[in-house]
Amino acid sequence: MTTTLKLQPAIAIDSDKFFQVCQQNPELIIEENAQGELLIMSPTGGETGRKNAELIGDFIIWNRKHKLGFVFDSSTCFQLPQGGRRSPDIAWVKKERWLDLSTEEREKFPPICPDFVLELISPSDSLTATQAKMEEYLASGLRLGWLIDPQSQQVEVYRSNLPKEILVKPNQLLGENILLNFVLEIDWLWE
Repeated sequence: MTTTLKLQPAIAIDSDKFFQVCQQNPELIIEENAQGELLIMSPTGGETGRKNAELIGDFIIWNRKHKLGFVFDSSTCFQLPQGGRRSPDIAWVKKERWLDLSTEEREKFPPICPDFVLELISPSDSLTATQAKMEEYLASGLRLGWLIDPQSQQVEVYRSNLPKEILVKPNQLLGENILLNFVLEIDWLWE
């Protein structure tokens, strides 16, 4: 479940203040969309948490082998170029882009859009809101994104400068030219 706080134009929160708010409320999952609305989300349930852990494990194993970038979990908040501050379930940033950030930028909420994101829809998530989040990533420079919906057994594939593709009950997803040689087996999600 997500609660939306509409603050603007009455209150504008800059990067440092947003970071402070998040640090002072570590029990909350807080994002900000490109319209400046604060989104306060509940933690995931056990089943969604288990699925997220299984998925991120595959990314970590691949990334350790290929060493092309860095993997981030849902506790990382990215400050997107279009103004939003978002925490994807799984994110990956190409090594060169990450290392171009200063140490301070890497320690706070990195001012960068991931090259890749994965969002796993939980029973309490709004599909429409998550699709809007994926579009926000695209507008900020995302190269590849997967929105996985276990309920409908569909995956929406987002690519820069291409229309969204919908896959029905795929057995695997390919990292294409972004996550080189990466294959994510997901047939277990449909069981």
